[in-house]
This record gives sequence, C-alpha cells and structure tokens, in this order.
Amino acid sequence: MGRMTGAEKHGPAATSTLDALWVLYERVLRVADPTDPGRDRFLLSKGHGPMAYYAVLAAKGLLPEEWLDGFGGYHSPLGHHPDRTLIPGVEIGSGSLGHGLPLAVGTALGLRAQGLTGPAVWTLLGDAEFDEGSNHEAVAYAGAVALDRLHAVVIDNSSATHGWTGGIAARFEAAGWSAVTVDGRDHQALYAAFSTEHPGRPHAVVARVEPKN
Repeated sequence: MGRMTGAEKHGPAATSTLDALWVLYERVLRVADPTDPGRDRFLLSKGHGPMAYYAVLAAKGLLPEEWLDGFGGYHSPLGHHPDRTLIPGVEIGSGSLGHGLPLAVGTALGLRAQGLTGPAVWTLLGDAEFDEGSNHEAVAYAGAVALDRLHAVVIDNSSATHGWTGGIAARFEAAGWSAVTVDGRDHQALYAAFSTEHPGRPHAVVARVEPKN
C-alpha cells in the first residue's frame, strides 16, 4: 500500500479493510480465474478507499504490481474508484456508497436463476453505508428469499451517522440472516467467521476495527 500515494487516497477507508480483504483472498475466495463462470464473486462496495483492494489483488497476482506506483494517475487503470472495465478480477465499478450489497443480491439471484449453486457471492461494505436505504431493502429481501450463497462483510469503524442500537449484527439477524461480530484485525477470528456454516440463510460478518475518528 505504501507504493500508492496522493491526497485523495482515503487512507483510513483503505486500511480499515486490509485484514478482511487479505483473509478473504488468501483463504476463502476462489477467484484465480476471473473468466471462470464457476468462480466466487467479490463486490467491493466500500470502493472510495481502494488501495488495500489493489494491494491484495496485486499480491495474489490478479494485477501487475507495477500498476500500484501509478495509482490515481491520469493514465493508470487504478483509479480512486475501482473500474471493472480496466482491472482484471474486479466485478463492479464502485465508490458511491450503498450499491454493493444490492448488486450482490442481484448477482446471487442471477447465479441461482442460472442453476449455478457453487459460486459464493461476497460483498464488503462500511458501517456508514447503512445510512443508505438501499442496503436495508437488500438486507430484508435477501433474508426473505434465503439467499444462502450471499455473504456480507461489514467493516465497522464507528462512522455511521446514528449508530446501531443493539449492534449491526442484530439488524441482519432480524431479517433472517446468520450474523457474527469479530475483531476485524484478528485473522483467525475473521477466517472462522467467514467459514461459519449458515444453511438456508445469507451470512453477515461484522468486522470491528478502530474508530475512523
């Protein structure tokens, strides 16, 4: 990540996601071939701070490491928001908050409609994205139709406007999801949460990290 510089890099947004992204790409996701229809899908909703995402993609060989040095440059494919048309392995263009989870719901529905029951769908979003109503609709719908191949990772750095009485996980559980809250810096706890069985239900992992401010 140190190779990426610039005044608009949203450093805290990126560093808050680093451990969760690493554990996902190192131990969970099956995304080695971005063209394989049977691959898992990962949708970064928290796309306004993509440096950690780019660093992990480079470390896993999904994009050339030398691209990191040009981050945010005019001719660089690595923009301040990820662009799926420019970067191998990126499933969506993102950065405008509140879109990743609804798109993940649509992706899971599409795979189910095609009879592709193997691929898992993961999205990573920030707790402040739950200030957007679109996410509440997505949570309610995914629970109601039992999208059991859908997974949401919520990075909780206490930046939501109003916070969540009872915790973020309780909001998912009320809509029929499986949900667990863990230390977002603890790799073993993250892996255990990511690999928790959740038959017949979508699964949410709330990864708590240090407050943004």
